Amino acid sequence: MAKISRQGTNDFCPQTLFLYGTYKEDGTPDFGLFCWFSYCWDKTLGAMVCIGGEKLTKDRIKAGHVFSANLVTEKMLPMADYLGIKSGYDADKMNFQADIGKGEVLNVPVLMESPVNFELEVAQNMVLDGGEVFLCRIKNVLYNEELADESSSVVERLKKIAPVSTTCETYFSYTGEALGAWGEPAKEFLKG
Repeated sequence: MAKISRQGTNDFCPQTLFLYGTYKEDGTPDFGLFCWFSYCWDKTLGAMVCIGGEKLTKDRIKAGHVFSANLVTEKMLPMADYLGIKSGYDADKMNFQADIGKGEVLNVPVLMESPVNFELEVAQNMVLDGGEVFLCRIKNVLYNEELADESSSVVERLKKIAPVSTTCETYFSYTGEALGAWGEPAKEFLKG
């Protein structure tokens, strides 16, 4: 198969979606949608995240050095897409009902609907030209109890929670089906 050269791109490399949760200065929770999340190792498993551009989520992470990363599922996608296209600087962004709890170890908001919630503490950050990388300690992970049921296979448990990934400005199901372009699922959320 012949290869062609392209400018730097992450097309065709799907990434899992997470809603990062922080508290605003007034103590109210805020969530932003991100996919540049991966893992690293420094004596123990950690997380590394990158946030590009100016975003309230980045401001709040830098101010408090803690945040949650809440796995996005197909059921959550309309809300997650809305939270991804609506600026955190808009005062009315979080004017909707959501079941929001608190982390068990860190003072971070968690979305109870998400089956996996990471509680992250920033260990180091690297300022880039237009973005910032945060190397984080995983202080705790909250799982839905059903994920601890080892009588079900990993495949069955993943299929049940149905995590969402993205590439080429399109959302995809766990099984690879297109779930819409960025901005489309939010229309359903805004109707409700």
